[in-house]
Amino acid sequence: MSSVAAAVGQIAALAILLIITVPFVGKYLAHIYTSEKHWRVERWAYKLMRVDGDADQHWRSYAMSVLGFSLIGVLFLYAFARLQHAFPLSLGFSGFPAAGAFNTAISFVTNTNWQWYSGESAAGHLFQMTGLAVQNFVSAAVGLAVAAAFARALARSRSGGRIGNFWSDMVRTTFRVLIPMSFVGALVLIFFGAIQNFHGMHDLTTLTGGTQHLTGGPVASQEAIKQIGTNGGGFYNANSAHPFENPTPFTNLLQIYWELILPFSIAWAFGLIVKDKRQGGAIVATMAALFSMGVALTTWVEMAHPGLAPMLAGGALEGKEVRFGEAGSALFSAATTATSTGAVNSMHDSFTAAGGGVQLFNMMLGEISPGGVGSGLYGMLMLAVVTVFLCGLMVGRTPEYLGKKIGQREIILPALYILATPLLILIGDAIAITAKDGLAGMLNTGPHGFSEILYAVTSAGNNNGSAFAGLTSGTTFWDTLLGLIMLFGRFLPMIFVLALAGRFASTKILPPSAGTLPTHKPLFIALLASVAVVVVGLTYVPALVLGPIAEALS
Repeated sequence: MSSVAAAVGQIAALAILLIITVPFVGKYLAHIYTSEKHWRVERWAYKLMRVDGDADQHWRSYAMSVLGFSLIGVLFLYAFARLQHAFPLSLGFSGFPAAGAFNTAISFVTNTNWQWYSGESAAGHLFQMTGLAVQNFVSAAVGLAVAAAFARALARSRSGGRIGNFWSDMVRTTFRVLIPMSFVGALVLIFFGAIQNFHGMHDLTTLTGGTQHLTGGPVASQEAIKQIGTNGGGFYNANSAHPFENPTPFTNLLQIYWELILPFSIAWAFGLIVKDKRQGGAIVATMAALFSMGVALTTWVEMAHPGLAPMLAGGALEGKEVRFGEAGSALFSAATTATSTGAVNSMHDSFTAAGGGVQLFNMMLGEISPGGVGSGLYGMLMLAVVTVFLCGLMVGRTPEYLGKKIGQREIILPALYILATPLLILIGDAIAITAKDGLAGMLNTGPHGFSEILYAVTSAGNNNGSAFAGLTSGTTFWDTLLGLIMLFGRFLPMIFVLALAGRFASTKILPPSAGTLPTHKPLFIALLASVAVVVVGLTYVPALVLGPIAEALS
């Protein structure tokens, strides 16, 4: 099969899988977030945490629950990382340094999963399972919970700012969605060759007669939730390029599917929660359009013949796993940067300048195409509010979204949401390229070196977690800077989302009028996608010009 046929076949198979399954998974998610019944195991979880799973929380209480739960996770994971050598199954690895533990704790609690260390040589089995893997579940559940709360707020009328129950949303997501999907996913991976054991270090003889030291471990179980929860932290430093994590081209396509299924499905569920399937369909269509552009561009620039594209340096297979080739690597990289997964099956630092630029742009969109689990939906809905507001200004009518009037107070919060992440990224980038310790981590100079720094800060600010691989980030400076960017990049936007949810839940739902902009038609989909691209372009173009664009032109 030719490489072009392989690319088309993989993309077509992925599209068919998503088209078939997204409506069913979306319907299930909508049921979970609107049902009043609890499973017995969920009631046990409420008792263990000493919370009321039936309380209808005000948005401030909901936000405080999110922040409090996440703070406990950070403190627990920090202590675990520092003291892992004192626990069983540590494999003799020492505890993490203070800055490294700080970075790792924030990274996994914020669903970023940035790794400054090599997992197989720094993290013991117990820390991987009860520290990192647990956060893979609950951090994903937090994102879905916030998205569900925002959807419910749009469906409610004058509820006094009450948007649901965080503990119920988080626990249900974990027990009813993430654990079952990950259990089945882990079994599939084991069947195709991923490992699942408690082995320590093994000495293997290589093809050249040398010796390689390789750690075993509970890989398949962590790999499944890594992809399904759009987490991305790899058990091995090679991440999903490692055959023990991603054994075959089939598992490669399956992992791409796992990255996308929940972000698209929760958008479909949104339409069911607000009792208008067309609204969910419009959001899904916008996400799909943006994602398709990223896939097409990445695949084209990575597979283009050097004779037709002289700006592409060398062979496009550099840094790529030959089991997957250019097509499988391009599709994976587009999916991992369009979601907040951050897993890699190739080294992004070795992509062409244009390919690296597309990866950066995918993240700079704000993780909305389709974005992370939950965060993609509420990010897209914030942009939808801005789109409706701009359209209302153009025609001289009071803008409305799903019957909710958008006035001055309602537009301030989306504006803050849109500004928060770019400010973090651009200020963080400025600090890094002007600090001696920041420049010391660059492997390359010139535009590519700048791209390495820009990519790291963008990945942290958007809670993606993938890396350009050319940056030495395991230093006190980088661990601290990226840790702070990940922390504020996750929770500042989340607070703005919940505040707007409370505002919408407090207002009355108005019936459509002659001046209401239809938000389910192709025109609105095009407007929403355009707003997303224009906002990103106006914000990040100067930085992109200094990095991947300058490199491509040179």
